[in-house]
Amino acid sequence: LHSDHAGSRGFIGIPNINYYYAFLVFVYIMSVLANTAVMAAIYLDHNLRTPKYIAVFNLALVDLLGNSVLDIFLLNHYYISYNDCMTFMFFSFTFYAMQAFNLVVLSFDRVMAIMYPLHYQMRVSHKLILSLIAFFWLLAITLMLIEVGLLTRLSFCKSVVIQSYFCDHGPMYRLGCNDVTPNRAIAGLAPVIILGFPLAFIVGSYCCIGYSLSKISTYRERVKAFKTCTGHLSLVAIYFLPITFVYIFGNVIHPNARIISLSITTALPPMLNPIIYVLQTQEIKESLKKLFQTRAHICSMQCNTFSYS
Repeated sequence: LHSDHAGSRGFIGIPNINYYYAFLVFVYIMSVLANTAVMAAIYLDHNLRTPKYIAVFNLALVDLLGNSVLDIFLLNHYYISYNDCMTFMFFSFTFYAMQAFNLVVLSFDRVMAIMYPLHYQMRVSHKLILSLIAFFWLLAITLMLIEVGLLTRLSFCKSVVIQSYFCDHGPMYRLGCNDVTPNRAIAGLAPVIILGFPLAFIVGSYCCIGYSLSKISTYRERVKAFKTCTGHLSLVAIYFLPITFVYIFGNVIHPNARIISLSITTALPPMLNPIIYVLQTQEIKESLKKLFQTRAHICSMQCNTFSYS
């Protein structure tokens, strides 16, 4: 029979964990503020409603939702009901997969902008970007439904303590007492689809970008064109480098170190992504500046009206 409740090893036994909880709360608050600001700027500024910023808006939305799901779990008790655990796993892994898929959409946008600058607006339309995003949402949801669905066939007759800080797929299916071969197969396939394909596409796209840049005659123009990619490259590094470290060294480092590394891997990118785009994208900086100035002007007008009354 399925166990009614599952427990998470979580951060038990990690020294000074209260300071780390405070750090995670700070990261979450900053993530909410930064991603909300980016989404507001794109939504309110009609000049930013371009195919590229549709993908940026979707990334900010995914970051906001994904970090919220994780923080809700962290603030919960050590024990979680079976159904809640399955629900949490579905949403958290769906949002995490969409972060990688969204980087593919942004990579496609960059390679088209640099390789076909004169035909970019004809080739990359709102409809195309929205279709790509919808396809990747469908792919992520379908893949996670399969993962969670295969878990529901397992019985847990031994320990129900998950060796992670959240309802992680790998540590969960290893607790199953019956045949876990289908779960092991999907556990091997999912990283290929979620991490391998996006990373291969991004590397290939930047090989094409590098080839296109090499054909530009002047150094200044090459640097100017490459600067349009620095924000996206930063997002790729923030997402893929930490998770690659966890996958390579996760089995040899201390369990506490793995849990901390995994939590940082999932918590930091949603906070850093919007900050990087704000700092490296002049359009968003100008839009946020106008937004804050407008809000300040409205507040000033309201204060003056109140004082006169």
